[in-house]
Amino acid sequence: MRALAEVAREAAHVPRPRGACPACGQEADVLAERADAVVVRHGPAVAKAHAPWTDPDAHRVRIAVAAHPRLAGILLPPGRDTARLGERPVTTWPYGTPVDPADPDAAPWEEAAALLARLHSVPLDALPDPLPAMRGPAKAAASVARMHSAAPAHPAGRAVLGAWSRLPAWARDEAPAPMPARLCHGDLHLGQLVRHPAGEGPWQLIDVDDLGLGDAAWDLARPAAWFAAGLLAPDVWARFLGAYRAAGGPAAGPEGADPWPPLDVPARALTVQAAALAVARSTAEGRDLDDVERAMTEACARIASLPPELDDMIPS
Repeated sequence: MRALAEVAREAAHVPRPRGACPACGQEADVLAERADAVVVRHGPAVAKAHAPWTDPDAHRVRIAVAAHPRLAGILLPPGRDTARLGERPVTTWPYGTPVDPADPDAAPWEEAAALLARLHSVPLDALPDPLPAMRGPAKAAASVARMHSAAPAHPAGRAVLGAWSRLPAWARDEAPAPMPARLCHGDLHLGQLVRHPAGEGPWQLIDVDDLGLGDAAWDLARPAAWFAAGLLAPDVWARFLGAYRAAGGPAAGPEGADPWPPLDVPARALTVQAAALAVARSTAEGRDLDDVERAMTEACARIASLPPELDDMIPS
């Protein structure tokens, strides 16, 4: 942590042509500390230590994509070149103001949707090659494996595994997706948006660890899953979907079309992922599922109980 704080301090104190660095006198602030990422802020700069199992070649391409001019205004660009701390690759980024979790009414759903539409429309031939695969399905599979390891006898586990087994192979990270590949974020949620410059600039997407080629519908799957589980208000979902379509997003069909044929499988997969993580985390913390977590496991139970003939209606 001390070493990462020093990286952030050095990034914050890059010489400037006029005036003193605004970070002078500020202490490092730990923004995240998880097995897959440690993030430290020093004034206007953020240093991120990525997971030790990060693929170095894929990581290098993802950082290059974030820095590419075609992604300007969509992805927050990185700072200096990738470094390493032990087994972890380290990158630096400008600090941006995140979404305020205490003010849900101000959540930038329309802005997030428009950014996704722009991301999904970037021409692939303009980007570094070869682009890695989007890691959404891999993360879903890892969540199920984590649940199976941490809580093999949990009462909700059977429903989660039942919903997982109903998904096609590509959604379980066992085969390529049958849809046309587009540039995808891979882990879209409101925590992946910041305003830069901090507090005044436009919203931009952050965290490219899962960025890559895949089914663009995956990036809409988390809000779709929340809507289907009753956790996202219908008007918020309608605003999000409408903004995505209005910005030319290709993953949900045109205005007036039923969005669920392309969204159904990814939304089911994100439901399973959320439920599996809920079971694993609650077990590790020695507590019962909370209301939101229970809603996701109950949604898995509904998915697992659907008539088998409905599976023939989704892409395999």
